[in-house]
Amino acid sequence: MFSSNRYVTRGVLSEIPAGLQLFLWGCIDSLPKPCDSFQVFTLSPFGKRQRISHHSEQPEYHREYSIPAAQTVTAKIYVIDSSEYCTMLLADEY
Repeated sequence: MFSSNRYVTRGVLSEIPAGLQLFLWGCIDSLPKPCDSFQVFTLSPFGKRQRISHHSEQPEYHREYSIPAAQTVTAKIYVIDSSEYCTMLLADEY
């Protein structure tokens, strides 16, 4: 799962720094198997750090991260694996 070609939407390109996008893909790569084809990331500032809450429903998964960030972001991001391709998109683009 999540091994197909990967794409990001225009919203992600314009609002999420490239380094943070790579971090989120890295979180996807480190998921235990089996994993849900629908992953959710909630991003929020935490001082000068980026707080990232990563979760999915089937099987239930939750992990929290706090990483240094020059620019923090507040957003909800979905990563969906359709088996043909993987897409990272902002929640309001769903």
